[in-house]
Amino acid sequence: MKLKFGMSGIAAMAGVLVAAAGVSVAGAAPAAAATCAGVGSDYNGDGLVDNVVTDPQATVNGVQEAGLVRVIYAGDAGVAEISQATPGMGAVVPERGDRFGSAIAWTDFNGDGCTDLAVGTPNEDTGTDGTAIKDAGILHIIYGSPSGLGAGPATLLYGQASFGSGTNEAGDLFGYALQAGTADSGKPFLVVGAPGEGVFVDGVNKANAGAITYMQGDTRGLITQDSPGVPGIAEAGDQFGAALAGTNRYFAVGEPGETIGADAVAAGGVAVFNHTLADGLPTPLVGLDQAGEGEGLAGIAETGDRFGTALSMTNYRPASETYNTDALLAIGTPGEAVGSVQAAGCAVVVRIEPSGKFTQVKALDAAVANVEGDPAAGDSFGQRVAITNTNTEIVTTTSTTRLAVGIPGRDVDGVADAGVVHIFKPLDSDAGSSDKIIKRGSGVLPGTPHARDFTGIALRSGTTLLYIGVPYSKDPATSKGVLYTMPWTDIDGTTNVGTKTFQPGAGGLSDIGTAFATVG
Repeated sequence: MKLKFGMSGIAAMAGVLVAAAGVSVAGAAPAAAATCAGVGSDYNGDGLVDNVVTDPQATVNGVQEAGLVRVIYAGDAGVAEISQATPGMGAVVPERGDRFGSAIAWTDFNGDGCTDLAVGTPNEDTGTDGTAIKDAGILHIIYGSPSGLGAGPATLLYGQASFGSGTNEAGDLFGYALQAGTADSGKPFLVVGAPGEGVFVDGVNKANAGAITYMQGDTRGLITQDSPGVPGIAEAGDQFGAALAGTNRYFAVGEPGETIGADAVAAGGVAVFNHTLADGLPTPLVGLDQAGEGEGLAGIAETGDRFGTALSMTNYRPASETYNTDALLAIGTPGEAVGSVQAAGCAVVVRIEPSGKFTQVKALDAAVANVEGDPAAGDSFGQRVAITNTNTEIVTTTSTTRLAVGIPGRDVDGVADAGVVHIFKPLDSDAGSSDKIIKRGSGVLPGTPHARDFTGIALRSGTTLLYIGVPYSKDPATSKGVLYTMPWTDIDGTTNVGTKTFQPGAGGLSDIGTAFATVG
């Protein structure tokens, strides 16, 4: 279930950075604080974790699929909306198929204690003098402030050229995936995926080989599979940069279109880096796949597996250490055949060590002993994954780790493609000893399953919350999409006492929406 790439109009950018004089955000502004508290995704600095929810298919000012981002401030401090129609967003306007908000990431880029938001618009056309460069893609960085997101320093607008990572080219999809945080150096980092980037190898353009741009502090650089030390080689269709995940020590790049061996087209792969800079670029550690360098991981590299379609990473502290030296990386492979069942899907959890050594922690699919459910064609188990360590202050154990796997193609009680989310404790020796399937109407998740809801198509993990988006909900009560935020602790129970529901037209959110909670 890939993003459907639309066409957008011409944005007047000549490869230069556009700095807007602050964003005038529609909606209620939070009460101004004196300083920012600097916790989590706290865009107004009041010490509470705020929520950003995107709808890249939303109609804005009558323009279909222009895209919209909602900011939901914690503590009933208000709701705001940001789109390309918002004043202060630079030389762009809402255009059909832009899909503003297709990717988001956040960290404190300028060190003022307020969280800042990066927003990707991969289907934005760039160009000058009336010449469109279709689907080149752009990136906004919107700064937080005591008065809310966009009310402080000027918003920055980048194309790939102005970001210092190549040129704006048709189909690059710059901003398709984003990952941000604070590196172990103490500096903010941002990784920007451009899976449509063409890479020249021996004078031949490898279309859609893919690239990422890496930023740490003031340092930026372009990385492809043709860069020194990066696992694999740049090949047409690899889509390097289609998925990203990271921690303060590591980050991973998905390349779901990677060909393995001579003929396993789109078998997929993952490259893992650490944030230690050498010649201005992060250090490649290891390449993972279901063959070759990744030998030892469950499965066989086969055409259409798309290993690396989904990634999620969390910190891991071994018993021998006093801090989180390692990481757990969850990798989704939605096209994997389980036995003779096509596209049933699977997921794997891998432990990454500082040396680059990796160990398979768990391989999961619906055919594993004691795991709930059975594999079915088109389930797409692993289309999304979300892993978390709920307490990074102690040695990591099975009691502190949780994994959510999206299965958007799963039929529910005879309802086709209603979708579910499957919860695991990935460090348990028996994967099925404490697993749980969550479906709409199950007690812990509100709503009613409908055909083609595709529940599980949007997942995100926080330290305390699991975010489950149902952007394609067919339930008349949530037909514009719905987001559920569920405490990880509640998942072990049978009620939805702590679950909160967000949807257009309720709780201060405007009634605008098409696929609310696609991301976020």
